[in-house]
Amino acid sequence: MLNVLASPFRHQPNSRAVSDVERAERLIDPGFGRVFTDHMAVVRWSEGQGWHDPSITAREPLTMDPSAAVLHYAQEIFEGLKAYRLPDGKLALFRADANARRFRESARRLAMPELPEELFIESCRALATVDREWMPTVEGGSLYLRPFMIASEAFLGVKPSAEYLYMVIASSVGAYWRGPARAVSIWASREYARAAAGGTGAAKCGGNYAASLVAQAEAIRQGCDQVVFLDAAERRWVEELGGMNIFFVFDDGSIQTPPLTGTILPGITRDSLITLARGMGLTVREELYAIDQWRADAESGRLTETFACGTAAVVTPIGTVAEAQGRFTIGGGVPGPVTTRLRDALVAIQRGTAVGPDGWMQPIA
Repeated sequence: MLNVLASPFRHQPNSRAVSDVERAERLIDPGFGRVFTDHMAVVRWSEGQGWHDPSITAREPLTMDPSAAVLHYAQEIFEGLKAYRLPDGKLALFRADANARRFRESARRLAMPELPEELFIESCRALATVDREWMPTVEGGSLYLRPFMIASEAFLGVKPSAEYLYMVIASSVGAYWRGPARAVSIWASREYARAAAGGTGAAKCGGNYAASLVAQAEAIRQGCDQVVFLDAAERRWVEELGGMNIFFVFDDGSIQTPPLTGTILPGITRDSLITLARGMGLTVREELYAIDQWRADAESGRLTETFACGTAAVVTPIGTVAEAQGRFTIGGGVPGPVTTRLRDALVAIQRGTAVGPDGWMQPIA
């Protein structure tokens, strides 16, 4: 059984690491999720041994038996977090402990072994340290870390796997949205639902995202950037976007976001913004909000801003909403002052130019 404190990750350097010149070329315009670093973190789990063999090794393709459980029964979970370069040149993780806790909760829901939080954090820290030269210098650049776990037992049977593979890969990323800041358009899907009560909506598993893709494709056909889902039971209550939580800002300065009732992913960025908003003296309510009320409030002017949030895009203003009944615009269809203020405050903490709540930034190298 692995003792995290006594067993640091072994580093096995990648003998085929890209040259400094090639890496510099890739980092000129990394985009999002297309440029990957040289290494990956790996830890294995099996019945009897538990978590064992932690290492930082060369990033390379996986060899997997065709009967591996993940390929047939979708036992898979993942996380997304970022490492940032601080003004003193050190790297730091943003709220990795919160991601570690959510990863354990996702594992519990998918009948997978729970990774110790210290091991989760150390895997991210170790990988970011080894591949620190992959941190891009472009504006908005960061090192995006993708921890994930898959069921790897070769067995065709509907049961929890007896073997698992936990890994972390890293991607050099720039700003999620290209070009100047803008408010996006979203399509309100009444045909498709993301999650239902008792399902896996609160877990960060691949199946939730696979189920959202057909609705996202529908949004694109309707000329929108993203899709927003309503509750599965009534198709009335606004829940979340395909990969982001959502907030509403009203003319009295108050903010509202859907409550975490088990069908919505408990976003780390969501929680951070609630904390920052309340610290600014703003009232934040976690209450249900109907789509018809959303339209009525936007048209009356009571609703002044709407924004989405998540690790990848941070804070994204929403300017227009489209559905079968037509479109409506929020505010002037541009980023609003509360949205901008919250985004700037969060980004300043992540970049190390402002001090945030204790423990949010975790220097690593």
